[in-house]
Amino acid sequence: MSENKETKEKRQEIEAVVNIYTSFNNTIVHVTDMSGRTITKVTGGMVTKHGRLKANSTIAMFIAKRIEENVKDLGIKLLYVRIRSKTGNPVPGPGAHAIIKSLTRSGFKIINILDTTRFPRGGPKKKGGRRGRRP
Repeated sequence: MSENKETKEKRQEIEAVVNIYTSFNNTIVHVTDMSGRTITKVTGGMVTKHGRLKANSTIAMFIAKRIEENVKDLGIKLLYVRIRSKTGNPVPGPGAHAIIKSLTRSGFKIINILDTTRFPRGGPKKKGGRRGRRP
């Protein structure tokens, strides 16, 4: 009877949230459990020593590989993905798509992809005076 319960627990797939922040200068991936506690955090600077390559899609694949190594042994199979880019940017940086693609290829099942990019709603007065900024 106790063996049956153990096999059911092994079959149960654990969920996690993957927060991806991509700008055109860096890529930061932060994996948390469903309550918000940090499981692992990997950035572009942890993978490469070249500052200009931190936002590269190739480096993003290495980030996904390192996340896979840290998360697989915890039994996490299901992922919720939240993508965020710099405030006001219309599209996320180059690493977001590559990370999602790499995670799906490595056996994770992605349940949901959500764009959590913040956007300005008015904010402070723009620089330039009454007639606007002139070159």
